Amino acid sequence: MTILERAGLISFGGQDVTVLGEDIVVGQSAPDFTVTGQDWRPFRGMADTQGKVRIIAAVPSLDTAVCDRETHRFNEAAAALGEDVAILVISMDLPFAQQRWCGAAGVEQVTVLSNHKDADFGVKYGVLMKEVRLLRRAVFVVDRQGKVVYADYMPALGDEPDYDVVLAAARKALG
Repeated sequence: MTILERAGLISFGGQDVTVLGEDIVVGQSAPDFTVTGQDWRPFRGMADTQGKVRIIAAVPSLDTAVCDRETHRFNEAAAALGEDVAILVISMDLPFAQQRWCGAAGVEQVTVLSNHKDADFGVKYGVLMKEVRLLRRAVFVVDRQGKVVYADYMPALGDEPDYDVVLAAARKALG
């Protein structure tokens, strides 16, 4: 299988990087993907959250200020959205680093997952930066039937998503 390589979309440390995979677009079926949970077990993003509305956030690393703020913001929003919404935050951080970070940060409402093993999510969702093997920041909302109802790729790694718009899309998908 040939993986699409795209340049000129984003930079890291002032240098352009190559993004692997195609962008996800509203209306398409969300590709299933396998990542690793903090317990080191495989987690299938669509299959393991079947029947729920999903907010999927790709972040470069939890150990950065913007990713920290974003994950905390989604963690706070999770309780208000209820159990019919699964919020997945995915980075290339190793599971034990994610577990340490979540424990120190008090993040318990979102599911923090690692894409370090084979970058399956990164390629399928067009967020893997090849040269640095990190994910570019993006947010997706997927409805209960597995259709993408919202997709946004941040133009710069330091840009945060529009939380109000993301949460409104999730509430609308709830019905």
